[in-house]
Amino acid sequence: MSMITERPVGGRELGSRERTAEATRRDPIALFRAYLALTKPQIVELLLVTTIPAMIVAAKGWPDLRTLAVVLVGGAMAGGAASALNCYIDRDIDQVMRRTKRRPLPANSVTPRSVLIFGLTLAVISVALMAVFTNWLATALTAAAIFYYDVVYTLWLKRRTPANTFWGGICGSAPVIIGWAAVTGGVGALGWALFAVVFFWQMPHFYALAIKYKDDYARAGVPMLPVVRSEARVNFEIVLYTVLTVAASLAAWPLGLGPIYGATAIATGVAFLAEAFLLVKRSRAGEPAKPMRLFHWSITYLTILFIAVAVDALV
Repeated sequence: MSMITERPVGGRELGSRERTAEATRRDPIALFRAYLALTKPQIVELLLVTTIPAMIVAAKGWPDLRTLAVVLVGGAMAGGAASALNCYIDRDIDQVMRRTKRRPLPANSVTPRSVLIFGLTLAVISVALMAVFTNWLATALTAAAIFYYDVVYTLWLKRRTPANTFWGGICGSAPVIIGWAAVTGGVGALGWALFAVVFFWQMPHFYALAIKYKDDYARAGVPMLPVVRSEARVNFEIVLYTVLTVAASLAAWPLGLGPIYGATAIATGVAFLAEAFLLVKRSRAGEPAKPMRLFHWSITYLTILFIAVAVDALV
Protein backbone atom coordinates (compact mmCIF):
# COMPACT_ATOMS: atom_id res chain seq x y z
CA MET A 1 0.00 0.00 0.00
CA SER A 2 1.44 3.32 -0.99
CA MET A 3 1.32 6.34 1.33
CA ILE A 4 0.10 9.59 -0.23
CA THR A 5 1.49 12.76 1.35
CA GLU A 6 0.95 16.44 0.71
CA ARG A 7 3.40 18.27 -1.49
CA PRO A 8 6.19 19.70 0.68
CA VAL A 9 6.42 23.47 1.05
CA GLY A 10 9.87 24.74 1.94
CA GLY A 11 11.06 21.23 2.65
CA ARG A 12 8.18 20.15 4.93
CA GLU A 13 4.77 18.62 4.54
CA LEU A 14 1.71 20.83 4.62
CA GLY A 15 -0.16 21.04 7.94
CA SER A 16 -3.94 20.83 8.12
CA ARG A 17 -4.28 24.62 8.29
CA GLU A 18 -2.10 25.08 5.24
CA ARG A 19 -3.97 22.39 3.34
CA THR A 20 -7.23 24.19 4.09
CA ALA A 21 -5.77 27.51 2.94
CA GLU A 22 -4.46 26.02 -0.29
CA ALA A 23 -7.78 24.31 -0.95
CA THR A 24 -9.60 27.61 -0.45
CA ARG A 25 -7.38 29.38 -2.95
CA ARG A 26 -8.08 26.69 -5.56
CA ASP A 27 -11.87 26.60 -4.99
CA PRO A 28 -13.69 29.60 -6.57
CA ILE A 29 -16.69 29.25 -4.26
CA ALA A 30 -14.54 29.03 -1.14
CA LEU A 31 -12.51 31.99 -2.33
CA PHE A 32 -15.69 34.00 -2.91
CA ARG A 33 -16.81 33.18 0.62
CA ALA A 34 -13.44 34.29 1.99
CA TYR A 35 -13.70 37.67 0.27
CA LEU A 36 -17.31 38.01 1.40
CA ALA A 37 -16.21 37.32 4.98
CA LEU A 38 -13.65 40.12 4.70
CA THR A 39 -16.50 42.61 4.18
CA LYS A 40 -18.12 41.54 7.49
CA PRO A 41 -21.63 41.32 6.00
CA GLN A 42 -23.35 41.28 9.42
CA ILE A 43 -21.96 44.75 10.12
CA VAL A 44 -22.89 45.99 6.65
CA GLU A 45 -26.42 44.67 7.14
CA LEU A 46 -26.72 46.57 10.42
CA LEU A 47 -25.47 49.76 8.78
CA LEU A 48 -28.12 49.47 6.06
CA VAL A 49 -30.81 48.92 8.71
CA THR A 50 -30.19 52.49 9.86
CA THR A 51 -29.59 54.00 6.41
CA ILE A 52 -32.84 53.03 4.67
CA PRO A 53 -35.19 54.40 7.37
CA ALA A 54 -33.14 57.60 7.51
CA MET A 55 -33.63 58.04 3.77
CA ILE A 56 -37.36 57.33 4.03
CA VAL A 57 -37.94 59.89 6.77
CA ALA A 58 -35.72 62.44 5.01
CA ALA A 59 -37.80 62.04 1.84
CA LYS A 60 -41.08 61.98 3.83
CA GLY A 61 -41.91 58.78 1.98
CA TRP A 62 -40.08 56.51 -0.42
CA PRO A 63 -37.02 58.26 -1.86
CA ASP A 64 -36.15 58.22 -5.53
CA LEU A 65 -35.51 54.55 -6.35
CA ARG A 66 -32.26 55.26 -8.19
CA THR A 67 -30.90 57.19 -5.21
CA LEU A 68 -32.04 54.45 -2.86
CA ALA A 69 -30.35 51.75 -4.97
CA VAL A 70 -27.12 53.73 -5.31
CA VAL A 71 -26.90 54.42 -1.58
CA LEU A 72 -27.63 50.78 -0.76
CA VAL A 73 -25.02 49.45 -3.19
CA GLY A 74 -22.51 52.21 -2.56
CA GLY A 75 -23.04 52.03 1.19
CA ALA A 76 -22.65 48.25 1.24
CA MET A 77 -19.45 48.54 -0.79
CA ALA A 78 -18.12 51.34 1.43
CA GLY A 79 -18.83 49.30 4.56
CA GLY A 80 -17.25 46.25 2.96
CA ALA A 81 -14.21 48.27 1.93
CA ALA A 82 -13.72 49.65 5.43
CA SER A 83 -14.07 46.17 6.92
CA ALA A 84 -11.67 44.56 4.44
CA LEU A 85 -9.05 47.24 5.07
CA ASN A 86 -9.62 46.79 8.80
CA CYS A 87 -8.88 43.07 8.37
CA TYR A 88 -5.69 43.96 6.49
CA ILE A 89 -4.49 46.37 9.19
CA ASP A 90 -5.46 44.11 12.10
CA ARG A 91 -4.13 40.87 10.62
CA ASP A 92 -1.44 40.67 13.30
CA ILE A 93 -3.80 40.82 16.28
CA ASP A 94 -6.47 38.75 14.55
CA GLN A 95 -4.05 35.82 14.67
CA VAL A 96 -3.89 35.82 18.49
CA MET A 97 -7.59 36.37 19.24
CA ARG A 98 -9.79 33.28 19.39
CA ARG A 99 -12.75 35.29 18.06
CA THR A 100 -10.91 36.36 14.90
CA LYS A 101 -8.26 33.75 14.19
CA ARG A 102 -10.50 32.00 11.64
CA ARG A 103 -10.89 35.11 9.50
CA PRO A 104 -9.50 34.76 5.97
CA LEU A 105 -6.15 36.47 6.61
CA PRO A 106 -5.17 34.63 9.83
CA ALA A 107 -6.33 31.41 8.15
CA ASN A 108 -4.12 32.19 5.11
CA SER A 109 -7.09 31.79 2.78
CA VAL A 110 -6.11 35.02 1.03
CA THR A 111 -2.92 37.06 0.86
CA PRO A 112 -2.49 40.47 2.54
CA ARG A 113 -1.73 42.11 -0.80
CA SER A 114 -4.93 40.79 -2.38
CA VAL A 115 -6.97 42.01 0.61
CA LEU A 116 -5.42 45.47 0.38
CA ILE A 117 -6.21 45.68 -3.34
CA PHE A 118 -9.72 44.35 -2.74
CA GLY A 119 -10.45 46.87 0.01
CA LEU A 120 -9.06 49.85 -1.90
CA THR A 121 -10.95 48.84 -5.05
CA LEU A 122 -14.25 48.63 -3.17
CA ALA A 123 -13.54 52.01 -1.57
CA VAL A 124 -12.85 53.72 -4.90
CA ILE A 125 -15.93 52.21 -6.57
CA SER A 126 -18.21 53.11 -3.66
CA VAL A 127 -17.07 56.73 -3.57
CA ALA A 128 -17.28 56.97 -7.37
CA LEU A 129 -20.86 55.67 -7.32
CA MET A 130 -21.84 58.24 -4.73
CA ALA A 131 -20.08 61.01 -6.66
CA VAL A 132 -21.79 60.21 -9.96
CA PHE A 133 -25.31 59.52 -8.71
CA THR A 134 -25.81 61.49 -5.47
CA ASN A 135 -24.24 64.77 -4.32
CA TRP A 136 -20.99 66.17 -2.97
CA LEU A 137 -22.01 65.98 0.71
CA ALA A 138 -23.05 62.32 0.61
CA THR A 139 -19.88 61.52 -1.35
CA ALA A 140 -17.62 63.40 1.06
CA LEU A 141 -19.24 61.73 4.07
CA THR A 142 -18.79 58.29 2.49
CA ALA A 143 -15.09 58.89 1.79
CA ALA A 144 -14.59 60.40 5.25
CA ALA A 145 -16.27 57.43 6.96
CA ILE A 146 -13.94 54.93 5.25
CA PHE A 147 -10.88 57.05 6.04
CA TYR A 148 -11.93 57.62 9.64
CA TYR A 149 -12.63 53.95 10.33
CA ASP A 150 -9.41 52.60 8.86
CA VAL A 151 -6.91 55.38 9.50
CA VAL A 152 -8.15 57.31 12.53
CA TYR A 153 -9.82 54.43 14.40
CA THR A 154 -8.05 51.23 13.33
CA LEU A 155 -4.52 52.54 12.80
CA TRP A 156 -4.44 55.14 15.55
CA LEU A 157 -7.12 54.99 18.26
CA LYS A 158 -7.89 51.30 18.59
CA ARG A 159 -4.52 50.27 20.01
CA ARG A 160 -3.79 53.46 21.95
CA THR A 161 -6.77 54.48 24.06
CA PRO A 162 -9.69 52.89 25.93
CA ALA A 163 -11.80 55.68 24.40
CA ASN A 164 -11.44 53.87 21.05
CA THR A 165 -15.07 52.70 21.09
CA PHE A 166 -16.36 56.21 21.79
CA TRP A 167 -14.42 57.89 19.00
CA GLY A 168 -14.93 54.96 16.67
CA GLY A 169 -18.66 55.45 17.08
CA ILE A 170 -18.50 58.41 14.71
CA CYS A 171 -17.93 56.29 11.62
CA GLY A 172 -20.43 53.68 12.78
CA SER A 173 -23.11 56.38 12.90
CA ALA A 174 -22.20 57.94 9.56
CA PRO A 175 -24.60 55.87 7.38
CA VAL A 176 -27.57 57.70 8.92
CA ILE A 177 -26.38 61.13 7.78
CA ILE A 178 -24.99 59.76 4.50
CA GLY A 179 -28.44 58.46 3.58
CA TRP A 180 -30.06 61.70 4.72
CA ALA A 181 -27.60 63.81 2.74
CA ALA A 182 -28.10 61.69 -0.39
CA VAL A 183 -31.82 62.51 -0.31
CA THR A 184 -31.80 66.16 0.73
CA GLY A 185 -28.29 67.48 0.06
CA GLY A 186 -27.97 68.39 3.75
CA VAL A 187 -28.63 66.98 7.22
CA GLY A 188 -31.57 68.24 9.30
CA ALA A 189 -32.08 68.22 13.05
CA LEU A 190 -33.87 64.86 12.95
CA GLY A 191 -31.00 63.38 10.96
CA TRP A 192 -28.54 64.47 13.64
CA ALA A 193 -30.82 63.12 16.38
CA LEU A 194 -30.89 59.70 14.72
CA PHE A 195 -27.11 59.94 14.30
CA ALA A 196 -26.87 60.50 18.07
CA VAL A 197 -29.01 57.41 18.75
CA VAL A 198 -26.64 55.17 16.79
CA PHE A 199 -23.56 56.92 18.23
CA PHE A 200 -24.52 56.43 21.89
CA TRP A 201 -25.88 52.94 21.18
CA GLN A 202 -22.46 51.70 20.11
CA MET A 203 -20.96 51.95 23.61
CA PRO A 204 -23.23 49.46 25.44
CA HIS A 205 -23.27 47.31 22.30
CA PHE A 206 -19.49 47.00 21.95
CA TYR A 207 -18.68 47.10 25.67
CA ALA A 208 -20.84 44.01 26.08
CA LEU A 209 -18.85 42.27 23.36
CA ALA A 210 -15.57 43.44 24.91
CA ILE A 211 -16.60 41.98 28.28
CA LYS A 212 -17.21 38.62 26.64
CA TYR A 213 -13.86 38.68 24.83
CA LYS A 214 -11.88 40.58 27.46
CA ASP A 215 -9.09 37.97 27.52
CA ASP A 216 -8.85 38.04 23.74
CA TYR A 217 -8.37 41.79 23.66
CA ALA A 218 -5.87 41.64 26.51
CA ARG A 219 -3.87 38.97 24.68
CA ALA A 220 -3.80 41.17 21.58
CA GLY A 221 -2.82 44.28 23.53
CA VAL A 222 -5.96 46.21 22.58
CA PRO A 223 -6.96 48.58 25.44
CA MET A 224 -10.70 48.04 25.28
CA LEU A 225 -12.43 49.53 28.32
CA PRO A 226 -13.11 46.20 30.11
CA VAL A 227 -9.41 45.32 29.76
CA VAL A 228 -7.94 48.47 31.32
CA ARG A 229 -10.69 49.77 33.62
CA SER A 230 -12.53 48.34 36.60
CA GLU A 231 -15.73 46.39 36.32
CA ALA A 232 -17.54 49.21 38.14
CA ARG A 233 -16.32 51.75 35.57
CA VAL A 234 -17.46 49.57 32.66
CA ASN A 235 -20.86 49.04 34.27
CA PHE A 236 -21.24 52.78 34.83
CA GLU A 237 -20.48 53.57 31.19
CA ILE A 238 -22.84 50.86 29.93
CA VAL A 239 -25.71 52.35 31.94
CA LEU A 240 -24.73 55.93 31.09
CA TYR A 241 -24.66 55.37 27.34
CA THR A 242 -27.79 53.25 27.38
CA VAL A 243 -29.57 56.16 29.09
CA LEU A 244 -28.14 58.58 26.51
CA THR A 245 -29.25 56.27 23.67
CA VAL A 246 -32.81 56.19 24.94
CA ALA A 247 -32.76 59.95 25.62
CA ALA A 248 -31.58 60.63 22.06
CA SER A 249 -34.31 58.36 20.68
CA LEU A 250 -36.95 60.30 22.63
CA ALA A 251 -35.44 63.64 21.58
CA ALA A 252 -35.91 62.59 17.95
CA TRP A 253 -39.65 62.10 18.45
CA PRO A 254 -40.83 65.75 18.36
CA LEU A 255 -38.48 66.60 15.48
CA GLY A 256 -40.71 65.05 12.83
CA LEU A 257 -41.79 61.59 13.94
CA GLY A 258 -45.22 60.45 15.06
CA PRO A 259 -46.94 58.23 17.63
CA ILE A 260 -45.86 54.90 16.12
CA TYR A 261 -42.23 55.85 16.56
CA GLY A 262 -42.86 57.43 19.97
CA ALA A 263 -44.55 54.34 21.40
CA THR A 264 -41.82 52.11 19.97
CA ALA A 265 -39.03 54.32 21.35
CA ILE A 266 -40.55 54.21 24.83
CA ALA A 267 -41.20 50.45 24.86
CA THR A 268 -37.87 49.39 23.38
CA GLY A 269 -36.01 51.98 25.45
CA VAL A 270 -37.43 50.59 28.69
CA ALA A 271 -36.45 47.07 27.63
CA PHE A 272 -32.93 48.20 26.65
CA LEU A 273 -32.45 49.97 30.00
CA ALA A 274 -33.76 46.94 31.86
CA GLU A 275 -31.25 44.67 30.13
CA ALA A 276 -28.37 47.05 30.91
CA PHE A 277 -29.35 47.28 34.58
CA LEU A 278 -29.74 43.50 34.74
CA LEU A 279 -26.16 43.05 33.51
CA VAL A 280 -24.93 45.43 36.22
CA LYS A 281 -27.04 43.73 38.88
CA ARG A 282 -25.59 40.32 38.03
CA SER A 283 -22.09 41.74 37.99
CA ARG A 284 -22.46 43.31 41.45
CA ALA A 285 -23.94 40.10 42.83
CA GLY A 286 -20.94 38.12 41.62
CA GLU A 287 -23.09 36.17 39.16
CA PRO A 288 -22.23 35.55 35.48
CA ALA A 289 -23.00 38.87 33.79
CA LYS A 290 -24.12 37.29 30.49
CA PRO A 291 -22.98 40.29 28.40
CA MET A 292 -24.00 38.68 25.12
CA ARG A 293 -27.64 39.01 26.17
CA LEU A 294 -27.17 42.78 26.15
CA PHE A 295 -25.16 42.58 22.93
CA HIS A 296 -27.87 40.69 21.05
CA TRP A 297 -30.69 42.72 22.55
CA SER A 298 -28.96 45.94 21.52
CA ILE A 299 -29.10 44.78 17.89
CA THR A 300 -32.79 43.95 18.24
CA TYR A 301 -33.40 47.34 19.86
CA LEU A 302 -31.76 49.31 17.07
CA THR A 303 -33.48 47.28 14.35
CA ILE A 304 -36.97 47.69 15.84
CA LEU A 305 -36.42 51.39 16.52
CA PHE A 306 -35.35 52.16 12.96
CA ILE A 307 -38.11 50.04 11.46
CA ALA A 308 -40.46 52.26 13.48
CA VAL A 309 -38.76 55.33 11.95
CA ALA A 310 -39.55 54.02 8.46
CA VAL A 311 -43.09 52.88 9.26
CA ASP A 312 -43.93 56.17 10.94
CA ALA A 313 -42.69 58.15 7.93
CA LEU A 314 -44.60 55.99 5.47
CA VAL A 315 -47.85 55.93 7.43
